[in-house]
Amino acid sequence: MNVFEGIEIGQKGEEIIETITKSENVKIERIVSYNSFSKKGFYYDNDEYEFVILLYGEAKLYLESKGMVKLKSGDYMIIEPHDKHSVEYTSNPAVWLCIYYK
Repeated sequence: MNVFEGIEIGQKGEEIIETITKSENVKIERIVSYNSFSKKGFYYDNDEYEFVILLYGEAKLYLESKGMVKLKSGDYMIIEPHDKHSVEYTSNPAVWLCIYYK
């Protein structure tokens, strides 16, 4: 398997989420975003930690705790539980690997 297989140019605003594996305490997803952004006023508010690595592309996230964060290929971060955040911009495409854990 290859994390970059099957990636095509998608429609603006589209996002494809693929669960690679999950258990009681961990979930790993590949997310492919196509010029995506969160709807105005929407924030993710997860109960678990979220390790995010941007494998390809560019993105801007807004985190309640840090403000605007710009990411490029290879950048990663850990989002703490209940740190409200939104996606402000992604390139076309942006490829993420997200690991949610307790």
